[in-house]
Amino acid sequence: MFINILITIFSIVSLLVIHEFGHFIIAKKFGVKVEEFGVGYPPRLYGKKIGETLYSINLLPLGAFVKIPGADGDDSHLEDYRRYSAKPIWQRTLIILGGVLSFWLVAIILLSVIFTIGTPQAISDNEPGPLVDAKVQIIDIAAGSPAEIAGLRAGDTIKEFKIQNLGFEINLVKEVQELTEKYKGEEVVLTIQRGKEVFTTSLIPRLVPPEGEGAMGVALVRTAEKKFSWWYSPIKGIEATANLTGAIITSWGQILGNLIRAKELPSGVQLVGPVGLGVLINQAAQLGLNYFLQFIAMISIYLAIFNLLPIPALDGGKLLFLGIEKIKGKAIPRKLEENVTAVFFSLLIILMIFVTIKDIMRLF
Repeated sequence: MFINILITIFSIVSLLVIHEFGHFIIAKKFGVKVEEFGVGYPPRLYGKKIGETLYSINLLPLGAFVKIPGADGDDSHLEDYRRYSAKPIWQRTLIILGGVLSFWLVAIILLSVIFTIGTPQAISDNEPGPLVDAKVQIIDIAAGSPAEIAGLRAGDTIKEFKIQNLGFEINLVKEVQELTEKYKGEEVVLTIQRGKEVFTTSLIPRLVPPEGEGAMGVALVRTAEKKFSWWYSPIKGIEATANLTGAIITSWGQILGNLIRAKELPSGVQLVGPVGLGVLINQAAQLGLNYFLQFIAMISIYLAIFNLLPIPALDGGKLLFLGIEKIKGKAIPRKLEENVTAVFFSLLIILMIFVTIKDIMRLF
């Protein structure tokens, strides 16, 4: 358990460190003074000054930060050519975008590694052989369904379907569908593989499932492991990152549309905080290295998109202020920008606390 907590903290902090490094490296490129690059948040545990920048390790493992005078405070004491505020808007925009783009770069690298070492790919039941590690996996579970009650999770592999004294080895999606339809209303036993663990669980497929759900309440896919050459894997990594980005934006648009029309959110949609995210990372790690890296890549893409939202306190909010400056021909008063940012930052902290409490209540 302790190791899993360390893995979770290291994964999230690493993403945030790389994000801040994106800001850092582009600011340095444009000659902007960077006073400090910190891992974690103060109080400071260790610091070493190299050149004009202090590199620090801090006590609170909640992320990282880059201290650029003028980006978050007054830089009037600096020479003109070193000031963030004196740089052209396009350079300041790139400094802000550096952090966001680093999230996408991480996703591309991780997915490229996955495609190189081999990753499960969705295939049809009629896919010609030979196939490596072909299996039927659960990709989604409906809330309140027999599958959820039985403790099944997305990523689980269905190895065998048992009813009374009969056992059926599962190799195709249609086999699960046909057996489930045949034995609706009867208790069945499934042999499940989750990472290296193999166990059995029982459930009763529903005679009359809700509209849009199956008798067990699962969405299934057949997968097999595929590898790509070292030179083609980055192309697949870029393609997968683009596809995931589009899918996430589309799903967020649907959720927003439902909220505007006062409709219910899609089944399974929920906000998660650090605690819930930690649980999901732990579950992905249990399924194996591929699933863990894929999940970290997905988190990285989510963070990139979230950071681009035009909300003060996020990178997207800073871009919004720069856009207003470009249109008006002058910067928004610093005090006003700081006050607006502080308000939205407080709201984000309150939201995080609320979601974290819900995570804890749901889990414990």
